[in-house]
Amino acid sequence: MVEQLQKHVSAKGRPPKLSLEDQVLLCLSYWREYRTLFHVATSYGVSEPTASRIVRHVEDCLIRSNLFNLPKDLPEGEGIDWNVVIVDATEIPIQRPKKTEEKL
Repeated sequence: MVEQLQKHVSAKGRPPKLSLEDQVLLCLSYWREYRTLFHVATSYGVSEPTASRIVRHVEDCLIRSNLFNLPKDLPEGEGIDWNVVIVDATEIPIQRPKKTEEKL
């Protein structure tokens, strides 16, 4: 994974705070443990938006490599049970409502 990520490293700009290995570990820990980006970011000493950018960058690089992808065709045949439950657990930031004098 690190080798694929090294192909997409830009020589321009500010150097990243985390090494490529740490970026991959951050992404893997986010996928494996399914902690929030806030908790993953604090573990690696970066901000939440930075952790989000790292995860997105690693995912995009791995998809572009064509080595890491999900199969598009599902296997068919007897003995395969496709009873699956899909849960959308996308993180969506929300803004807390402001306290007002009048309560609705």
